[in-house]
Amino acid sequence: MSDNPGTADEPIPAATLVIFRQGRTGPDPELLMVVRSRSMSFAGGMAVFPGGRVDPADRELATSFGAGGDLDETAHRIAAIRETLEETGLAIGLAGELDAARAAAARAMLLNTQALAPVLDHFALSLDLAALTLFARWLPLGMKHARIFDTRFYLADLGTGAVDVTVDATENTHLFWVSAKEALAMAERQKISVIFPTRRNLERLALFPDFASARMHANATPVQPITPQVDTSGDVPMLRIPEDAGYPISSEPLTSVQRA
Repeated sequence: MSDNPGTADEPIPAATLVIFRQGRTGPDPELLMVVRSRSMSFAGGMAVFPGGRVDPADRELATSFGAGGDLDETAHRIAAIRETLEETGLAIGLAGELDAARAAAARAMLLNTQALAPVLDHFALSLDLAALTLFARWLPLGMKHARIFDTRFYLADLGTGAVDVTVDATENTHLFWVSAKEALAMAERQKISVIFPTRRNLERLALFPDFASARMHANATPVQPITPQVDTSGDVPMLRIPEDAGYPISSEPLTSVQRA
């Protein structure tokens, strides 16, 4: 997720893509995660899903896309597609003639232009926004760090996942495929660090045996902005989210929460 000037009074629109593939070592589907560079001011050193802010170029492309409907939602989906190609090399949500070599060339051009529109034109590709399913929206207002991201999470399916992926080596230092359950276990063993929204999303994603069931659940669950709140009514201060947002665990002791 790209850094960007901002304050707690100006949430930065952002988009994240949770990519599923069929499990390699067990029945559970695997998800693609990246480890952010420790030099990044937001979530440095943390394991997250690919994503970043919605850029002006994403909004320009959304306007020219001509699909009608919600331009803001279209821009968020474009941002998720662009950031995923940039950070991992995966061409999710793009339609046209694509093989490993063309995807790598498209990524190289994207890293140079920092905009998806010229890449689409050059490689005769089109957007397949329906490949993304809206899963959640997190808006952690009141958190004590300089940047607040208003982030929409999307789901996408890679099927067999028989592709090569490489980290961008700028914002991120490592990427890996892992089941949601194993990612949570790795966090417990302190093999990876995850911030509060990532942990809650992993717990929710661990409920599903495959992409189809995750997508069905997402489509049946109304998406609302999730703003964690500190609850000091009990013996231990807790960080809580709404109980009707689709998450199996809606609170965590404040002392154990990983800050971004």
